[in-house]
Amino acid sequence: MGTTQYVALLRAVNVGGRIVKMAELKAIFQKLGFADVSTFIASGNVIFSASGATSRLETTIEGGLERALGFAVPTMVRATHEVVRCASFEAFSAQAFTGASLYVGFLKREAAPPAITAMQSLQTAIDELRLHGREVYWLARKNIAESSITGAAVEKALQTPVTFRNINTVRRLAVKYPAGARDGHGRGLK
Repeated sequence: MGTTQYVALLRAVNVGGRIVKMAELKAIFQKLGFADVSTFIASGNVIFSASGATSRLETTIEGGLERALGFAVPTMVRATHEVVRCASFEAFSAQAFTGASLYVGFLKREAAPPAITAMQSLQTAIDELRLHGREVYWLARKNIAESSITGAAVEKALQTPVTFRNINTVRRLAVKYPAGARDGHGRGLK
């Protein structure tokens, strides 16, 4: 079985006084046996190559990070082709997006129907949420700091860990892989 290129999206790294240098993250991932390790901006995005199920990779990374850093780091892993698809998914119309900010929340697992209903109840005229697979798209028509919704509230409603990234970060990650992005079977994406 060949290797696949992945992105590990780490929650709560370099926020709230928990400062982790990207060189340290890279070294931890290499020590865990992953190949082609690099980091992408200082918000907890680690690119690596490995083989195996996503859930196993997440468990390995979370265990290694907790041992090395001394605190839990919820980790959501996506194959690079999933990041490419996520970056191009149109959760909202162009008109709705005008003057707003868009964030993508990466879920640990797909949400159950009652959790989706709970998430939808958080929406306001200022903030809209759209779930698509293991991602939630959050359209904020004001500064996110002024929102009545928080990432923690979305996570609680969906009953699964979530880490958010601005769509610009997701798109910048995706631009790194358009030619080399592979689906889960090693085939190049068109």
